[in-house]
Amino acid sequence: MNVKNRMKLSFPSVSYNEGFSRAAVSAFILPLNPTVAEVADIKTAVSEAVTNAIVHAYPDTVGTVYIDAKITDDNRVVIRIRDTGVGIEDVARAMEPLYTTSSDERAGLGFAVMQSFSDRVRVRSKVGKGTTVTLEKIIHSAYDEG
Repeated sequence: MNVKNRMKLSFPSVSYNEGFSRAAVSAFILPLNPTVAEVADIKTAVSEAVTNAIVHAYPDTVGTVYIDAKITDDNRVVIRIRDTGVGIEDVARAMEPLYTTSSDERAGLGFAVMQSFSDRVRVRSKVGKGTTVTLEKIIHSAYDEG
């Protein structure tokens, strides 16, 4: 599996950059000729991962969110969303639907949403060091071109 294209971004962990991240990743995958549904799936998964970094990784400060996206020769989109924030103490528990550490009105569905809109989701985290969420999605419409 060879990398056909790659993109790297970094931006402050402020809420309005969530929309920027969705738009940037959407534009990046356009050469694969994705369906509207495939674009929506990726935008939703990226939105959830970036929102988690903004809300949970840096609860009392503004940090940096990093996105490293690549497209492979088998039309797989691999997107890593990384922060250097507080980290997740128990990743397995954090990935359970409805679990949240937030005291506001968060639903605790971020990881479940990422899983439902991606082909694969991996989460690595170290307390005090940060979290990396890796999303993978194969763009099937790229195969339809003949």
